[in-house]
Amino acid sequence: MVNDTLIARCAREEPKAQYELYRALYPQMMAICSRYERNKQDAVARMNQGFLKILTNIDKRRPDVPFELWTRRIMINTVIDDFRTQRQRKEQESLDAPLEESVLTEVNDYLREMEADAFATLLERVPEMSRKVFNLFAIDGYAHQEIADLLGISTGTSKWHVSHARQVLQHVLAQQMGVTAKTALR
Repeated sequence: MVNDTLIARCAREEPKAQYELYRALYPQMMAICSRYERNKQDAVARMNQGFLKILTNIDKRRPDVPFELWTRRIMINTVIDDFRTQRQRKEQESLDAPLEESVLTEVNDYLREMEADAFATLLERVPEMSRKVFNLFAIDGYAHQEIADLLGISTGTSKWHVSHARQVLQHVLAQQMGVTAKTALR
């Protein structure tokens, strides 16, 4: 459990306290990083980068900001910072044909019932940029303007990536449910 005493010990750079903090924050930090990274190695690398930032800046945290909220923000910003450094490697994105409305309803119902792990696996099928924007918008609750500012894109592009991610997810789900786009368009 993270308490003020543990935080103070970490600010004094006590290795045992830092290890305790790492163990306490690991599930939350790994969950955040796993949502944004395609493989576990990259997620662990981002998590370790973020944890180093937490330890480095722990004495600069404002006491009025809840510790868990502060660490979560650092982890998200770490992932975004890494994305910015790797933006030169843009991948080709293609738009899939939209599915029929009845299939969309069925797919959306199925999506609501999925477990978090299954959804994380499904989310890996979404192209990197669209996945990052979708995570920021749909899961972390950022507004399109905030996403645009964080990633250096327009709000319209942010909205497009969310829409594109939804289309990819719906298409993949339709395939998993045995409904192909060809069948859905009849």
